[in-house]
Amino acid sequence: MRTDRRGRRLHRVDQHAEQLLSIRGQLAQLRHVPRALRLVWQAAANWTSATIALLVIQGLLPIATVYLTRDVINGLVRIIGSHGDLTVLAGALPSMALLAGVILLTTVLGSVQSFVRTLLAERVQDHMNAQIHAKALALDLQFYQSPVYYDQLQRASVDAINRPLELLDSLGGLLQNLITLIAMAGVLFTFAWWVPLALLAGTLPALWAALRATWAYHRWRLRTTMQQRRLFYFNRILTTDIAAAELRLFDLGGHFRSAYQQLRRRLHRERRRLLQSQLLGELFAGLAGLATVALILGWMIWQALAGRFNLGDMALLWAALDQGQRLMRSLLTGMGNIYRSLLFLEDLFVFLDLEPRLRDPDRPVAVAPGLRQGLRLRDVTFRYPESATDALHHFNLEIPAGQIVAIVGENGAGKSTLLKLLCRFYDPQEGSITWDGVDLRAMAQADLRRRITVLFQDPFPYHDSAADNIRFGDLASRPTQAQIEAAARAGGAAAIIARLPEGYETILGKWFGYTELSIGEWQRLALARAFVRQADLIILDEPTSAMDSWAEAEWMGRFRELAAGRTAVIVTHRFTTAMQADIIHVMHDGRIVESGTHAELVALGGRYAASWRAQMREAEAPSGRTSS
Repeated sequence: MRTDRRGRRLHRVDQHAEQLLSIRGQLAQLRHVPRALRLVWQAAANWTSATIALLVIQGLLPIATVYLTRDVINGLVRIIGSHGDLTVLAGALPSMALLAGVILLTTVLGSVQSFVRTLLAERVQDHMNAQIHAKALALDLQFYQSPVYYDQLQRASVDAINRPLELLDSLGGLLQNLITLIAMAGVLFTFAWWVPLALLAGTLPALWAALRATWAYHRWRLRTTMQQRRLFYFNRILTTDIAAAELRLFDLGGHFRSAYQQLRRRLHRERRRLLQSQLLGELFAGLAGLATVALILGWMIWQALAGRFNLGDMALLWAALDQGQRLMRSLLTGMGNIYRSLLFLEDLFVFLDLEPRLRDPDRPVAVAPGLRQGLRLRDVTFRYPESATDALHHFNLEIPAGQIVAIVGENGAGKSTLLKLLCRFYDPQEGSITWDGVDLRAMAQADLRRRITVLFQDPFPYHDSAADNIRFGDLASRPTQAQIEAAARAGGAAAIIARLPEGYETILGKWFGYTELSIGEWQRLALARAFVRQADLIILDEPTSAMDSWAEAEWMGRFRELAAGRTAVIVTHRFTTAMQADIIHVMHDGRIVESGTHAELVALGGRYAASWRAQMREAEAPSGRTSS
């Protein structure tokens, strides 16, 4: 089945590539030009204007160079013929001075253009990164469940992020070369009408070679995006701490090194074949260009022998021919570069045009502060994208305001899915979830989430100061140091922070500091982060999983005080944690199958009671006792 999916994916890629390579597809890419240029202008309007002005000036300077070169050569011929007559020499000096000035100005403007282009590139890259980051933050969690999303992100943030500026460069170069080329064509036309046409014909193969190479490379990038991401994944495994312990313990380093090298070699072979094909195309185009130059050069010598051209005319014709061929090749190659940028820009704009599936209503319902009645899930059915089974099926649950509710059940029962729905990271396909009788879909997402604080099952370790790791729980309210320390005590992290070398200012993790925490210590810090936000609803996913039994009992005793007057939902595998709740719900296969207090569920003799007895036997086994 995996092979079938990969085959279907590659077929879709090939179909997409064929659409791009069609005449209609090629013309359709032009629609991206205004938007790309608008992005560059928004990033740095002043530097963009300066770049365009420099390109226009540089487009005019070669014309002056060609004509001044003719005047200088003719002047030199006259000086030689006059045997050093100072009057003749004085007449030639202005042309020489002007030519020197134009050459100097060309050099200076080249340096200025490089300076301006560097600053513009930085501004554009910052602007594009900001656009990509904003889009990634706006998208729903379901996008992160799809490899297609990661392919799109890769192509947008790696392959296409610099394309708007490259498009401006190509269009600017096109404008600059076009200005010069028109003037050069006029010069060549004065010698013979067919010369500029022959020059054009000789450079058309270069255009075809550039376009052909662009098509082939873009198709290859579409086909190998996932492989490029896999290379990054292998490299991260080999070079960071995410799997360092297991690589050594299970001796997996050789496996992942080999996997990286094999994939890298395969991609290298494919890329080399593309480059070889491109080289052959460029050699053919080069030979066609040389044949054209040879034809025009032979005609030029013949005309000179016939006495129709003087030395200055010959210099002018050769300079115009040389410049014209170079400019024509640059012009046509630039068109290929523009097309390549447009192909990649489609990937960028596809990503930037992604829209979140979860939307706020046009007129969100304003819900009174606090949670007065509670939360209610009615007949909720939810299935993850691309999944074949329901995570929750006709699910019903009430969470009364002001109570501590525990959710227990085996892995895969749907507990974490329930928490994601309560935070409205997803919307159910059927049924409703209400907050004090108001459907969550009628509320603004930001308003809903400000009322909730969460400890996730796998909290993220921020490589920042201990204080900031807690402060991040409620940046909007700007918690004071006293509030941060109170949250640390509430989460059981105060003693951990007291042992750190710089206390709350200690940089945690090994990316930017030197202090690493254990999994349990990171969890305590995440608990503190959850508690610094004074939210109406507290959601804790496995809050005591990394605590020993003494710490668990001590923390749960304080938790009831912390949660006083607020509503709490605790997902846990530990029944010693669940038994502290006001009510316990047992989940199985996406449904609530039992509900009650700890004593009621033990007396019921169902799934909860059986699991409770198993946990007690496990707890007693090390001491040599057996459960009756």
